[in-house]
Amino acid sequence: MFRPAVFAAAVIGLAAVAGGCTPLTSYSGFQAIEAKPVDMKVGEDSKSTVTEKLGSPSATSTFDQNAWYYISQTTDRVAFYKPRVIKRDVVAIKFNPADEKVAAVDTYTLKDGKVIAYNGRETPTRGREMTILEQLLGNVGRGGMLPQEDDTPGNRPQDRR
Repeated sequence: MFRPAVFAAAVIGLAAVAGGCTPLTSYSGFQAIEAKPVDMKVGEDSKSTVTEKLGSPSATSTFDQNAWYYISQTTDRVAFYKPRVIKRDVVAIKFNPADEKVAAVDTYTLKDGKVIAYNGRETPTRGREMTILEQLLGNVGRGGMLPQEDDTPGNRPQDRR
């Protein structure tokens, strides 16, 4: 009475449902391959040696070109839900402006971040809101659509000389 085809279909269906709930992990940003940003030595490494070891930074400071940031992030996504950030590392390397040597290496994680509440409201624009009929019939009777007496190329209708 028990058919192997029905059993196989049930196993495949159960595996497909369970596979849909498996989280997909994605890695983005700076990935340390040979050297880690934390291993940079204060007072010894310079901008050129940091670039050789780590490559170009993920971001540089807007107001101070002597601050480099190496940013990496790991996210998980399950089925149709929003991606969830599991791990975030930001390594800030600050250089001494005089000799371009590493002055400080600071590490920030997801715990150091702050949630910013964005204001979703929009600034209203002032002006008159027109209905669809006013928009469609607004130019009727104003003229400007009919050719004027002097319709030579290069002349505008409002130039009457």
